[in-house]
Amino acid sequence: MYLRFGAAIAALAAAAASIVVAVTLVRSVPGPTSPSSSAPTAPASGGAPAATVPGGRVATPDEPGFPSPPEDAVVLAQEAGSRALALAVKPGIVRVSVLGTTGGGEAGLQVSLQFGRGSERRTDPCGAGCYQAEVNGMPDSPVTVRLGDAPYRFDLPRLPVRDATQIVQRATGTWNALRTLVWHERLASSPTNALHTVYRAVAPHSLGYTIAGRSAAVIIGGTRWDRAAPNAPWGRSIQDPPVRQPQPFWHDVADARLLGTGRLGAHRVWHVSFFDPSTPAWFEAWVDQASGRTLELDMIAASHFMHDVYGPFDAPVRLAPPT
Repeated sequence: MYLRFGAAIAALAAAAASIVVAVTLVRSVPGPTSPSSSAPTAPASGGAPAATVPGGRVATPDEPGFPSPPEDAVVLAQEAGSRALALAVKPGIVRVSVLGTTGGGEAGLQVSLQFGRGSERRTDPCGAGCYQAEVNGMPDSPVTVRLGDAPYRFDLPRLPVRDATQIVQRATGTWNALRTLVWHERLASSPTNALHTVYRAVAPHSLGYTIAGRSAAVIIGGTRWDRAAPNAPWGRSIQDPPVRQPQPFWHDVADARLLGTGRLGAHRVWHVSFFDPSTPAWFEAWVDQASGRTLELDMIAASHFMHDVYGPFDAPVRLAPPT
């Protein structure tokens, strides 16, 4: 599932579970991603086609059976224990996507829905990890998804919901134009299994990170230095291919919608959500209206629950070989 992410940075074991931290920031690309690359990618040839379901599916290039959302939907996602849980809503269709820890859609679950204060109703399966109900128009908010007895609440934006493709395209272009970027990340595979990491990126090919209490690395061009623990010695190796940084975590964008506007600290922000069919993953982003910078980002994928806080931007960050 995560071949597009490039290379694993670290692994964290907790009890019987483990998380492999694989991130887009080490993938190699020929240069800055054009804002026009936010258009959805056509599915790759080969592989079994996804079953036809009412509402259709956003095509995933490498996983045609992935329980992706329908086109032109409002998409939201959250952690559900160790599962990834996503909701897609459009007139006439409500779809729930559930991913297990191994990456695929989880079938055979009892999934029900409640709209506002209405009565609970069951869903019909629409493929592995895909559960769906047909409705009249748009459902009332909030939508409560129940996996068995466990409820998960999703608050829908006010209608009508504006397309946010241009906002995400601007955020993509702004990100790729940065000279330096620092960010703090929480990445988890379950409520009890998480990593806390600080990243520093310097354009075009340098990246450093430190995982709290664990490993660290410095990558400069074609060389990298790694250590397995805070007091461990540094080891030098080849970085091939070089990283391209800074760059956004998403690659393709579908179902981009403006969830609302507001303030994040001193910044007026757009709050947007979208689905990346190439990863595949669900995103929510808080984008500064004045600068186009992404200030915070949530990503939900299989065993991959990420929250990032970004800044400072274009500060005088310097990366040097460790001594």
